Amino acid sequence: MYFAYVAQSIKTPSYLYKGHCEDLQLRLKQHNSGQTKSNKPYIPLRIVYYESFDTIEASVKCEKYWKTASGRRYLQRILTTGPVVQWIE
Repeated sequence: MYFAYVAQSIKTPSYLYKGHCEDLQLRLKQHNSGQTKSNKPYIPLRIVYYESFDTIEASVKCEKYWKTASGRRYLQRILTTGPVVQWIE
């Protein structure tokens, strides 16, 4: 299973990182240990939203959509009305 996910900075809540991976918990650990240069200044991060897919191509397509203007609007609606993911640390 593959995932497209949104990680939010705890320190700077306006910072959202969109990505895809196969293991959400491992990827979050990588982010929070500073292994991702683009979000190193914003750690710690938490996963606030994700969607699961059967193929990596589908997860990449979803991630790319979230990075468009309409995708950002979609995420804004989801994140302001829905719960934040609690189980991933």
